[in-house]
Amino acid sequence: QVRLTESGGGSVQAGGSLRLSCAVSGYIASRYYCLGWIRQRPGQEREGIAAIYTGGGSTYYPDSNEGRFAISQDNAKDTVYLQMDSLKPEDTATYYCAITSGLCWYEANWEYWGQGTQVTVSS
Repeated sequence: QVRLTESGGGSVQAGGSLRLSCAVSGYIASRYYCLGWIRQRPGQEREGIAAIYTGGGSTYYPDSNEGRFAISQDNAKDTVYLQMDSLKPEDTATYYCAITSGLCWYEANWEYWGQGTQVTVSS
């Protein structure tokens, strides 16, 4: 059974930082995979914000990335992280991690999703 478990969300003031974690278990489709972070802001559609291919560490971000978010991996722990710095109130959202063995980019055709973790940024 594939399981993606996010953690690290919470409430923070504007300008603060958070590091989200996504632990992967049970994924046997491929030794290496693409894992992404997707967020859904209130009243808006989901948007991909970062992805990483665990086979070589290549990372993918949308053009809108301002350099405040960085995705990284720890293959030994089957865990992917999203470091979020200089957070803004508009970053308030539910953040999901998702996985695929297909083409890797931040808007990939994700096969499995985590349950999401809430990030709230206050001004």
